[in-house]
Amino acid sequence: MKKLFVLTLMCLSFAAMAQQEKKPTLMIVPSDNWCTMRYFTQTFDNQGMKVRVPDYQRAFQEDTEIREVIAKVGQIMTSYGYSLKDCEQELKAIANRQAEDNVTMSKTTGASLVESPLDVLKRRAKADIIVQVDWKVNNSGKGKVVTFTLEAFDTYSSKRVATSTGTGKPSNDVLPKMLEDAVKANVKEFDKQLCQYFAQIQKDGREIVFTIRCWDSWDMDLEEEFGGEELIDCIQEWMRKNTVNGNFNLTDQTEDMAQFEQVRIPCFDDKGNATDARSFATALRKYLSKAPYEITSKVMIRGLGEAIIVLGEK
Repeated sequence: MKKLFVLTLMCLSFAAMAQQEKKPTLMIVPSDNWCTMRYFTQTFDNQGMKVRVPDYQRAFQEDTEIREVIAKVGQIMTSYGYSLKDCEQELKAIANRQAEDNVTMSKTTGASLVESPLDVLKRRAKADIIVQVDWKVNNSGKGKVVTFTLEAFDTYSSKRVATSTGTGKPSNDVLPKMLEDAVKANVKEFDKQLCQYFAQIQKDGREIVFTIRCWDSWDMDLEEEFGGEELIDCIQEWMRKNTVNGNFNLTDQTEDMAQFEQVRIPCFDDKGNATDARSFATALRKYLSKAPYEITSKVMIRGLGEAIIVLGEK
């Protein structure tokens, strides 16, 4: 009886641990290729360069399959313990608020920085991973056959972190059901890849890109000395203390610019809030505003994973 009681406690403990295992938040969207092949794209001006990106809003409004397909894939991922952010609802919220300005300008010089529509969506939704789904239906002698691809991308670094592809059995079911069966047969390895990646970033930190620039109206630069140390050296010391295990690379630097890549920031701050490039850059801005530096600066962002601090003015 005692052994049975102990065994029961152990089982309950393992169950509790499994429930507490934290998994990333996902947002499922149609793939870039799917959107391009069906002309669900839009073009925006990124400082003079024309860039074409998926138009998810049109896809949801005009395609009869995509909503059901995403719902089926989302249902499968939810059964594996993932939280989902609904892409369609986030797009509606952005359109309804109409508060997102793609151009951030300096109050004095008018310099600008543009976020793509996808960056805006990433920042609004704040999902950890974007899962792109693509599929193709072919006819066979025994019925229709669906082939699918799932690709997961880190919303902070845009790196591909998991992939799954497979082909379902011949069937005459509707597409969402065919796709559901095909994904279920291949999703375990995809889940494993996602869990391994998320465990790794919780240990080593999220990866962001971070840039420091100077307004040309500023009468100082990154070689200005404070207490015998150049400003860039003071900033690097701050970053060593505020990145995970001091992990970052200074990949380029002049007296007016510093480019940091592979900057590893904690997943959560001291209050348990999720961090991103903006919160990291804002912390540095506040640090530089105090003595002995007393430097006014402006934070500008691209999505969740890229921030720019411009020194000298707002």
